[in-house]
Amino acid sequence: MFGWVAVGLLTICICLYFTGGARQALYFYNGKLGIQATPLKAIWNGEMAEAGLAAHIEKDIIAAMKARDAERTTTLRMVKSALKNKEIEKRQPLTEPEVLQILTTLIKQRRESVEQFTKGNRPELAAKESAEIVLIEAYMPKSASEDEIRAHVLEAIAGIAAKGAAPGPRDMGTVMKDVQARIQAAGVRADGRQVSEIVKTELARS
Repeated sequence: MFGWVAVGLLTICICLYFTGGARQALYFYNGKLGIQATPLKAIWNGEMAEAGLAAHIEKDIIAAMKARDAERTTTLRMVKSALKNKEIEKRQPLTEPEVLQILTTLIKQRRESVEQFTKGNRPELAAKESAEIVLIEAYMPKSASEDEIRAHVLEAIAGIAAKGAAPGPRDMGTVMKDVQARIQAAGVRADGRQVSEIVKTELARS
């Protein structure tokens, strides 16, 4: 009985989708039939949460389990859990930028833990956190070098000067926003604190 109902709903949804009559569409999530705002076409185009990085991580978990790599399996399962929790909170599949942002947050948390464990004379725990950072970073865009970051900073400051204004510390927020946009457009990533320090240094020289 349920099977016929599901087929009927799916047929209606497809008709509504192609006639532009509804924003909502049926979707399949963990083997269950549900409703959400993402068009059904997204399933056929492979644009749901299982595409991209999330799918790659899922495959790597299976590979790590087969290889009996406990450390990698545990870390990737933690990453998968973080992604799934955010997806549940959002009630929609995550976009690739959102996945990357979550990975960035996980890396930041572990760097802070490394610092705390090092200060607390717990080298074994610091080493564990460092190992997790390496595993997570493998899924991130390459890091921008200090020279690359500085070049973006100088370009942003030059943009302010070109408008006839004298760049200074008051422009910290404006320059940071510009630099972050340039870094993202370049397809790389950079540590926020490092960017902030370089911006402060270059603005002080202006």
